[in-house]
Amino acid sequence: MANKMKLARNSNRESHRFRLVVFVIGCFLVSMTFIVVSQPQSIPFPILGLKPRVHVAPSTPKAEQTTHSQQPGGVSGQNNATEQSKQEIGRDNETQERSMKADDPRTHQDEVGGEINSAQKETFPSTTDKLESDNGMLERNTKTDASNSNGGELHRKFTLPTISNYTINDSFQVENASNAEQLGSENETKGGSAACDPNSGNCEKNWEENTSNSKQLGVGDQKMNSERKPLCDFSHYRVNRCEMEGDIRIHRNPSSIISVESTERSSESYRIRPYPRKGDKIALSRVTEVIVKSSKEGPQCSINHDVPALVFSVGGYTGNLFHDFTDVMLPIFLSASQYNGEVQFVITETRPWWMHKYVPVFRKLSRYEIIDFDNDDRVHCFKHAVVGLRAQMEFSVDPSQDPNGYSMVDFGRFMRSVYSLERDTMTKIEEHPHRKPRLAIISRQRTRKFTNIPEIVQMARDLGYEVVVEEAGISTNVSQFAEVINSCDVLMGVHGAGLTNLVFLPINATIIQIVPWGGLEGIAMFDFGHGAKAMKLNYVQYSINVDESTLTEIYPRDHLVFQNPMSFHRKGWELLRGTFMDKQNVKLDVNRFRDVLWKALEHMMQ
Repeated sequence: MANKMKLARNSNRESHRFRLVVFVIGCFLVSMTFIVVSQPQSIPFPILGLKPRVHVAPSTPKAEQTTHSQQPGGVSGQNNATEQSKQEIGRDNETQERSMKADDPRTHQDEVGGEINSAQKETFPSTTDKLESDNGMLERNTKTDASNSNGGELHRKFTLPTISNYTINDSFQVENASNAEQLGSENETKGGSAACDPNSGNCEKNWEENTSNSKQLGVGDQKMNSERKPLCDFSHYRVNRCEMEGDIRIHRNPSSIISVESTERSSESYRIRPYPRKGDKIALSRVTEVIVKSSKEGPQCSINHDVPALVFSVGGYTGNLFHDFTDVMLPIFLSASQYNGEVQFVITETRPWWMHKYVPVFRKLSRYEIIDFDNDDRVHCFKHAVVGLRAQMEFSVDPSQDPNGYSMVDFGRFMRSVYSLERDTMTKIEEHPHRKPRLAIISRQRTRKFTNIPEIVQMARDLGYEVVVEEAGISTNVSQFAEVINSCDVLMGVHGAGLTNLVFLPINATIIQIVPWGGLEGIAMFDFGHGAKAMKLNYVQYSINVDESTLTEIYPRDHLVFQNPMSFHRKGWELLRGTFMDKQNVKLDVNRFRDVLWKALEHMMQ
């Protein structure tokens, strides 16, 4: 009897388990049926052995292709009159003079040109060339010395120790005793700020439509459909850039670049000044504002182009040799080289005299006539357009940050090819026993000039140098000057824009930068030192001592100028510039400097 009752209980338990299993399976089948009917896209395909369907976006409309018949390097819609060019130079000089006298309590000034907001703290770059910091974004802006291309004024605030001694190491680097190259790091914010920062003053963005399923893409407070990226990128600390594909129409009245689209994505509208000194109100005040937007309609095309458009400005601080290169020549090299000449330049602020000066550079990068955005009334249509140039550090490039991996070595070779310069790499003295090593001395006629040039020349000749003394002015023929510099093995000069000519030196040549008294070593390294080293030049930074400064003729030896020059740094750039830049010339100690030139000779023998 007991066995029967136990068997009955076991049977009941098995029946209960069976019903439970049937219930679970039933629920699973009902759930899967509901999913298949209501949301087929949510089925776990890999589990079922199926593959999802891929939806391909429709292609963008194609513009009609035409053959370009323009002459390379020319500027459409522009007449080159010599008299007009002279008048423009005069007007530019007057404008730059007025700018240098402007009283802006938020800015400070300096020599090779630039300005930053005084609320932004500046230090100078470390040997790693990193420009990131939590302290804020450095915006180094510049002004031009109207009567001397070696001039120009830079607004900045900084604090550096005073360094006057130097040593020469085995790798032929003249270093200050306190290691001027490691005096801090340039504080640049890269991508950390919201787009269209109200303090930058260089863009506005308007949104007419926002869909409920759109999401934030990190550009200001704007929202976009997740399937599209914004037309413009404002995350870079130095430049704003826009890039468009499809039906792009460019017209000067108003200055607009329109991406014509039939899609339902929200309309975008940006205002951008395509010049690589983001946040510099003085520089950008001389740059045409361009409207970049998407729209379902645009003006009728006058001419269709089958190559991409690159839109940028040559206004700002150009006219100063340093800014010609750091703001335009280097950025267009980084931006246009990838196209191998198949790119159309659309340029604002095209002054005839300046364009003529650098026409070989434009011809090397583009096979087509330049479109003068400010004066061409036609509607130009493209399939691809980029607004704004790539730029990184001041007069330097980090290849790891460039999408094409370009370096300063590449830029140097490019500039030598533009002017068909003979020497790409410096040869050793032994290979040319009958040729004397050549030394070029960059002369200045206003501030920070050498007061004992004949004595310096004689000392160099006694060491065996052939010496040439040159001055790079605003009207200097770049091609002829480049040939002179390229023929030299050593280039020396006091800190100033004339040292920009180092781009024409052959690899392994030597550049010697003379740093005036006043704790300016960090500025000198930032403007020229890092770029020179990146071009594989032997860089020497020679800081003068008190006895080599003509400030001794103005101030007594117990003055703060000599006892505590860093106190001037803390009082603002106006005072610093007026004291250590505008009032100071250099009387080089030829006995002390002889060792530097001798080491340069030894390097040429290795």
